[in-house]
Amino acid sequence: MSFDTLSSLAQQRPLRLLLVNAGEADAITWAGLVQPLRLAAAVLGRDVLQLETMTPSQVVLAQPGWHMALLVADEQQHPLPPEQARAVIERCRSADYWGGVGAGVLWLAKAGLMAGVRIALPWALYADTEDITDRAILTPHLFEVDGRHLSCCGGAASIDFSLTLIEHLFGANVQASIKESLCVERVRGPEERQRVALQARFGALQPRLSEAVTLMETNIEEPLSTDDIANLVGLSRRQLERLFKQYLGSLPSRYYLELRLQRARQLLLETNHSIVQVGLMCGFSSGSHFSTAFGALFGNTPREERQRKLMPPA
Repeated sequence: MSFDTLSSLAQQRPLRLLLVNAGEADAITWAGLVQPLRLAAAVLGRDVLQLETMTPSQVVLAQPGWHMALLVADEQQHPLPPEQARAVIERCRSADYWGGVGAGVLWLAKAGLMAGVRIALPWALYADTEDITDRAILTPHLFEVDGRHLSCCGGAASIDFSLTLIEHLFGANVQASIKESLCVERVRGPEERQRVALQARFGALQPRLSEAVTLMETNIEEPLSTDDIANLVGLSRRQLERLFKQYLGSLPSRYYLELRLQRARQLLLETNHSIVQVGLMCGFSSGSHFSTAFGALFGNTPREERQRKLMPPA
């Protein structure tokens, strides 16, 4: 998953961005997404960003030509009528990059348009995914970018998603200005997880998978080996790897490494522990290994991440 795929959009001027609100106007899923983008549009001007917000009935009559389009609905929203849903989705898919936020992600997946695509879905909607799991790859992340497809679980994560889009499309200085206006101190990254998603989806269906992840989360400073985790949950290594691959799209060792690096990133941004201390607290005895693994996942070094914390808003 990488927002680097949006680099071609960052060159578009003006960039036309469509948000289709199929839910309530005061829902946090919608407000969290649209408010940062509205502020960005006001700061940048229409020569740089043209933000269009429409209802489903409005968008089916609109002229296509958007660079990005997102179908947005809070998780309690009832699906659109089938004929209208098809028309709205076709309009969104005409954009260079398109996807959904909140329940909009589920609607796109149920329409069969997320085949083989990694999607971030609100954990509360996991019960409705039985007929899409063979077609879409559900992840526990807050948001995902997979090729031309974008998805966000909604709720408060909409704010993080919106601010991340702003950073990658218009730069860190613009994002810093919007963060300051909204009194947002930290933007959660796409690799961070919905904390209750795994238990909500797999707790009853795959209790050993849930137990394995819990073991990882509670053993960050002194990581367990994959064989140790498999033994503790009563599985062979191969069975455990198969579960992780099937349900999380990752090997246990990779998933565990990402958990530790996410914890390290949180500590770098939220505490004053030294970089060496943070590495040790997250199970890295070698500073070079810590720096290399951190850079491979996040695209910058632990030192650069710490400097972000110290950097004043533009």
